[in-house]
Amino acid sequence: MQANQLFNRHALAKMLTTAAAVSTLSFSVSLSAAELEKETLKLGFIKLTDMAPLAVAFEKGYFDDEGLSVQLEAQANWKVLFDRVVSGELDGAHMLATLPFGGAVGYGTKADLVSAFTLTLNGDAITVSNDVWKLMKPQIPMQDGKPVHPIKADALKPVLEKYKAEGKPFNMAMTFPVGTHNMKLRYWLAAGGINPGFYEPPNDTSGQIGAEALLSVTPPPQMPATMDSGTIVGYCVGEPWNQQAVFKGIGVPVISDFELMKNSAEKIFAVNKAWAEKNPKTHIAVIKALIRASMWLDAESNKNRAAGVEMIAQKQYVGADAEVIANSMSGTFEYEKGDKRQLPDFNVFFRYNGSYPYYSDAVWSLTQMRRWGQINEAKPDSWYLETAKQVYRPDVYMAAAKALIAEGKAKASDFPADSETGIKPPHADFIDGVTFDATKPNEYLQKFAIGLKGKQIVAGGKIVEK
Repeated sequence: MQANQLFNRHALAKMLTTAAAVSTLSFSVSLSAAELEKETLKLGFIKLTDMAPLAVAFEKGYFDDEGLSVQLEAQANWKVLFDRVVSGELDGAHMLATLPFGGAVGYGTKADLVSAFTLTLNGDAITVSNDVWKLMKPQIPMQDGKPVHPIKADALKPVLEKYKAEGKPFNMAMTFPVGTHNMKLRYWLAAGGINPGFYEPPNDTSGQIGAEALLSVTPPPQMPATMDSGTIVGYCVGEPWNQQAVFKGIGVPVISDFELMKNSAEKIFAVNKAWAEKNPKTHIAVIKALIRASMWLDAESNKNRAAGVEMIAQKQYVGADAEVIANSMSGTFEYEKGDKRQLPDFNVFFRYNGSYPYYSDAVWSLTQMRRWGQINEAKPDSWYLETAKQVYRPDVYMAAAKALIAEGKAKASDFPADSETGIKPPHADFIDGVTFDATKPNEYLQKFAIGLKGKQIVAGGKIVEK
């Protein structure tokens, strides 16, 4: 369904209401709209498959049901998207889970954003060029003629040594400095003993201080072509841009983020804090629609995924071949061409309480910002949770959930209990087996061989003890 069709349908419902020729549905839409602080919204997204809940809420009429007239608008890159939410040009947006925390701590643009909804868990992969893959493969264990997964970055170390010996830089891409793809690529590299570099804001924001692999920003849709040109030799991004490399025969995804760090928060829906305070009922209405969309996407072991793929393949959304999108969205994932494996949780939208905004996910993001110097000073454990609570709003999520339960559109068992603290139990679902306890972020940072810890800071291009 095109945007003008939505607006026409919405306008028609209002005209019928005025004429008193109203069906039960149109009456409820009209009543809901009358209670909202703001009815017409513009929401932004980047062309990635994990924007799916927004597209589904639009196409299935869930926004309509809440009395919302919504325009979905693709954005050029994460910086543009972020700035437009901050300025109010966008009412809200699909956003990297770590992005609001850059604003919260003043890395780059100081801004107050809030999130009451996790759009997706997982959904990323790390892809390398064919040339790099050929050099990595001899270090990778094989079984039945296929590489054993997950593939660790240890297999990449001899490749880096070869590049260094030849005087060539090893350039890799991610999508934004304060972004999940940056944090995940860094985590994978460091777990394999490869230094991805440090930041020293505001003096050096390259993130390449002491780096063995040089990471820089490339917008998601441009990554395959940029790698094909030889400018970069690998990247971390969401779908469909890893599977696109497979289909084009230009690269090989070596690890999915599900294998790297199981069920990590990847994208959120975020709004400006001032907007949330001004439009609390509208905010809840948006979250209600997104919850329904996420439930639909994960219903009955992904039975609706094929229909969801067709929706987001449209040019106004992701605009990629449905076959490419389905390669990951349908519960499989293709690594080396022809090596397609079952990965049902590559994209999680609702199950495992996936859409609930857990404070512990936010704390993990902040530890990684501290680890690489974006937060370039020591913080007490209490600061991490306090900062998480500045951004994440589980109270808004639960208000939306309870409204859906009252309307018979969801069950109480679909959601966390009222006693939920927002802190997941300690777990070691990471490729390096390091246990993360959100109540002890500084102790967690001490466990890493590579990364800032304790009172260390980056100063003058070096790690020093403050």
